[in-house]
Amino acid sequence: MRIVVCDDEPLARERLARIVQESGHQVVAQVTTGAEAIVAVKTQQPDIILLDIRMPEMDGVRCAQALNELEHPPAIIFVTAYDHYAIAALKTNAIGYLLKPANKDELLEALNKAKNLNAAQLNEIRKLEDPTARPIREHIAARTHRGVELIKLTDIYYFTADQKYVKVRHKNGIVLIDETLKELEQEFEDRLFRVHRNAIINLSFLDYLETLDAGQYQVRFKGINETLAVSRRHLPALRDKIQSM
Repeated sequence: MRIVVCDDEPLARERLARIVQESGHQVVAQVTTGAEAIVAVKTQQPDIILLDIRMPEMDGVRCAQALNELEHPPAIIFVTAYDHYAIAALKTNAIGYLLKPANKDELLEALNKAKNLNAAQLNEIRKLEDPTARPIREHIAARTHRGVELIKLTDIYYFTADQKYVKVRHKNGIVLIDETLKELEQEFEDRLFRVHRNAIINLSFLDYLETLDAGQYQVRFKGINETLAVSRRHLPALRDKIQSM
C-alpha cells in the first residue's frame, strides 16, 4: 500500500516510515505539517496517511477533516502522544488511533484493517447516495489504564448514564466515556434505542422484552445474562420497534 507519514517530530516520523517500509509497504511522502499532508495526498494519492495531531499551523484533526473533503480521501490512522483527542479524531472517519510510541504490532494491525473497505471509502459511497450524509463512526473511544481503547460499536450491548460519565457495556467488559447518551442516540439512531432516560441499547443484541410484576418491564440481551429496566415512557416506542424488526 502507498502511505504518507505526517509528523513534525523527525525521529517519530522516521521511525514510522521505517516500520512501514520494513513491512513491505511504500512510503510515498514524509511531511511535517497538516498543510503539507494535504498537498502530498493530492499529488501522491496514497491509500493511507499516518497522521500526528499536535502540529504547528494545522493540527491533525483539522487536516483529517480537510482530507475527507477530497474526491478520493485516504484511510486515516492517527499516531499521537495525546489520548484526549480520541473522540474528535474518530469523528473524522479515522480507522485507527495509536498512542506514541506505537509498537510495530499495533501499527501493522491498523494497516491490515485498511486493506479492507475503510471508513473513508464507505463515507464516499454514502456521499454518492446522499450528499448530506454524516461521517460513519464504527468505534467508541474510551480512556483506560492502557491508554485509548477503541471499542467496536458492534461489540457494545448498551450504554447507561453513570453520574457525569456514560458506562459502556461491551463484550470484553465495561468502560466509561465522556460522551452523552443524547449525542450517542442521535449519531447512531439507526442502531441504538432508548429504553430509559438513563439507558440506550444496541438493537442488534436485544433478545426480548420481559414482563415483571406490577406492570414493570425489562429487556434481556443476547450473549449476556443481564437486564435493563424499561420506563413506562419508552415502552410503547420499544414495543413498536420490536414489532418492526
